[in-house]
Amino acid sequence: MEQNDTVISIRNAVPRIEAFRFKEPINWTIRQGEHWAIIGRNGAGKTLLTDILREKYVLKEGEIILPQGEKISEQIKSIAFKDIYSLVDCKNTYYQQRWHATETDEIPTVLDALQQSSNDISSIQAFFDQFGIGNLLHKKVIFLSSGELRKFLIVKVLLSNPRILILDNPFIGLDASSRKLLNELLGQMASINGLQIILLLSNPSDIPDMITHILPIQEKRLLPVIVRHENQDEEDTLSELFSLPTTLPKLPLQNTKTPQHGVTMRMENVTIRYGNRIILDNLNWEIKAGEKWALLGQNGAGKSTLLSLVYADNPQSYANTIYLFDKKRGSGESIWEIKKRIGYVSPEMHLYYMENVPCIDIVGSGFFDSVGLYRKCHADQRQQATRWMEVFGIGHLAERSFLTLSSGEQRLALLARAFVKEPDLLILDEPLHGLDHANKQLARKVIEQYCQIPKKSLIYVTHYLHEIPSCVTQRFELKKTKE
Repeated sequence: MEQNDTVISIRNAVPRIEAFRFKEPINWTIRQGEHWAIIGRNGAGKTLLTDILREKYVLKEGEIILPQGEKISEQIKSIAFKDIYSLVDCKNTYYQQRWHATETDEIPTVLDALQQSSNDISSIQAFFDQFGIGNLLHKKVIFLSSGELRKFLIVKVLLSNPRILILDNPFIGLDASSRKLLNELLGQMASINGLQIILLLSNPSDIPDMITHILPIQEKRLLPVIVRHENQDEEDTLSELFSLPTTLPKLPLQNTKTPQHGVTMRMENVTIRYGNRIILDNLNWEIKAGEKWALLGQNGAGKSTLLSLVYADNPQSYANTIYLFDKKRGSGESIWEIKKRIGYVSPEMHLYYMENVPCIDIVGSGFFDSVGLYRKCHADQRQQATRWMEVFGIGHLAERSFLTLSSGEQRLALLARAFVKEPDLLILDEPLHGLDHANKQLARKVIEQYCQIPKKSLIYVTHYLHEIPSCVTQRFELKKTKE
């Protein structure tokens, strides 16, 4: 007999499709007042478990029990960064569109998108003020930074008053002050009667104080539940989940030619504005060949805009003085001549790989600098893409559909994509975004080893200073402009 304080219960659940099954039938009960952290390695089954909870997959055996008369679709809401397509009507956007302001007239503002969930403008304003981002309400959704977008998604779902709110890695993409704000908000949410919070996390250090129960998952198997402050072995149990990577495979380098340019990138008095809003103001920055830089700044400070200038996505780069590989932009070079020397990854790239294609094709698209478009690799390119996937520990996923991978596995694939052509400049925007502790160590080692190659340059963006690779010797910090 179930206790009368049960909110939802999974009993002996086995999905009909074998690929979605755990090693054992699933049994899990959430009771009133409990707030859960589901924690495990990338690909362990965290998102799969909550998808089963939400009845996304038909069960072969078992059942999911809610109080009589309640519907799971109305009671449980789940958000992840890549869910922007289902939460915001931006399905027809393309990767460079955020920098083409004249082509975004149909994209909603934050307030427009939120009013689809609630017509109570005062409550919308109150939520945004609580996050400290009330000034975003009249901003186009597509122009939000990754951190601003994360906050927007959380607020949008909160307005629907869910019974259970699932947040998939909510802290990634947020700067230190925003993480503190989110922690405080989670604490306030945890005190709201009738709201249960479930966090899906890949790193033990992200578990906030408001969590009452921890459910570790390892290779699609539920481990014993940890009740906070009652289990003395909590730290040891969690550390065992994240074994450090073994010896790093030798990087599959083919191009032994040393770059001959002297200056990788130089910006002179660069100013970027959209309407009356100045994003970058009279900016000067030079990166010499072989230099490794960290690009720092708060969410919304303009880091993504700056990178769009370097990567030739922003048309305003032609109205500014910018040099890449000793050549001034607009002096006759094509976008593709620029891109073929740059390896790039960002949190946003997940949003533009929404087709059911094999992972190997995603990695191979790095040879052609295409985002969302695919050309057939020749045999040597395919072999090279496979080798880089093996370096990042995902060689076994080559033929799996990119859409079926966990967000962490997708991130590893996009990292492999950035390295396949052995670029002269690596632009890594939050490259460890969503990776578990062990995979973060692996990715850092790959970056550090690659940057030992003479004259390879690096721009590394992060909100976590302790994640900056040891090869980085210089920092460039952007300050948020006043609006």
